[in-house]
Amino acid sequence: MQVRLAKPLGHGGQARLRIKYRYTVPGAWGGRTSWIKTPHGEIFDIAQWYPRVAVYDDIRGWDTAPYLVQEFYLEYSDFDFFVTLPADMVVAGTGELANPAEVLTPAERARLAEARASDKTVIIRSAAEVDAPVRAGSLTWHFHMADTRDVAFSASRAFVWDAARIRLPGGKTALAQSFYPPESAGAGAWGRSTEYLKDSVENFSRRWTPFPYPNAVNIAGGTSGMEYPGLAFDGIDDKGKELFWITAHEIGHTWFPMMVGFDERRHAWMDEGFNTFIDTFESDEFEGGVYGPKRDPEFAPGGGAPADEIEKVLSDPAAPAIMTQADLISETYRHPVTYFKSAYGLMLLRDQILGPERFDPAFRKFIRDWSFKHPKPSDFFRAMQSEGGEDPSWFWLGWYFNNWNLDLAVKKIAYVDGDPAKGAQITVANLGKLVLPATLEIAYQGGKTTDIRVPVETWMLRGDARIDLPGGPPIVSATIDPRHEIPDADRGNNSLAPAVPK
Repeated sequence: MQVRLAKPLGHGGQARLRIKYRYTVPGAWGGRTSWIKTPHGEIFDIAQWYPRVAVYDDIRGWDTAPYLVQEFYLEYSDFDFFVTLPADMVVAGTGELANPAEVLTPAERARLAEARASDKTVIIRSAAEVDAPVRAGSLTWHFHMADTRDVAFSASRAFVWDAARIRLPGGKTALAQSFYPPESAGAGAWGRSTEYLKDSVENFSRRWTPFPYPNAVNIAGGTSGMEYPGLAFDGIDDKGKELFWITAHEIGHTWFPMMVGFDERRHAWMDEGFNTFIDTFESDEFEGGVYGPKRDPEFAPGGGAPADEIEKVLSDPAAPAIMTQADLISETYRHPVTYFKSAYGLMLLRDQILGPERFDPAFRKFIRDWSFKHPKPSDFFRAMQSEGGEDPSWFWLGWYFNNWNLDLAVKKIAYVDGDPAKGAQITVANLGKLVLPATLEIAYQGGKTTDIRVPVETWMLRGDARIDLPGGPPIVSATIDPRHEIPDADRGNNSLAPAVPK
């Protein structure tokens, strides 16, 4: 809808719009807003529930792309929203509850105060209290959230509610809160939700940039696996590692795209891929890696090594390039390309191209510079090139703009004058279009091995290259990418043994 004003507002001007609307909440999932029945009462997950102001950016002007139950592109603002419901219902909302004295009991307020100072989970509303008599009539819950691109909430009579303190860099704190029905409780299930939530937010804050909101909320309901700023809707039946993974992933979206305001409607690979990338560190580090490495369908669909799993995408001639507009990527390729290939691209950039010592500071600066703004893919590419101190445009071309493949091979091993003591010459080749740096491992008789780094420049102007080695013991084998650190279309030609010398 366009609203044309009688005259321009002018600098610093304001306009107030009042829009009356109504709709019927769909059933389970329901296009990311839902309601379901549970033994102790219905759970309403309310999102996409108000008319939004379109983004006006400096690339396209007004964003007019329609909502297709894909992802979103939203503008930042300060929100106040009010929810009036029967007094026996509990509301879990984004932001800060602005009127706790009006809607919470004295006991609940005291427990919340305890939770704000506790690293252990504190029960705010117990399972025994879910069916206890409560006040009659109705209550209005008021939530406030600043610098956010969206707000959402959930409401139910069935909610158990617990919370714990989140420790943030610089001595700041926030509150991790979980809401779930009694049948989802227990140490093997939602009883650990707040613990997972707290650890994920602390990890992401410590590693990348601090969490910006007063509360991080996890809700068990019908809208399984969906994110909003500082709030996640997850599955009512999730348990164990699945609950941990989805909790970390959905609250991780607070960084991408809630803080760093990607246009996920067009470039879903930026929010989903970047978020899946940061998930891997949380999975590796939580309790020493008890739930790691991350191998859910978003990251390695077959459960194998990512470098080998990604070959299913790179070798598929029908697979779209990452830069394909989100609504033009079919469901068949949505997770393999938008999540997995995008996330694995960042791993290659970090571990194989720039190295953590250059990637991590550059990535942090990109997050800081573009928080609460709207970066495009080109802004990310330029940021990593600038701060990484290297031009990886060859990588953007092959990995993001095309679905090119890599096929490294060891083609020949020859001794100088047939004598290992005089040295050896190893011919390596790249038979594909994608280029990446690689490691060449030389194994010698006697058990010694040597690694030689083959830089990406090796492949820029040619397909074959010769590597000269000093004299030494006879070579047992030469293997390129011996530890499967990069994708390779045919590993059958990665290793070669030399002819036996005279």
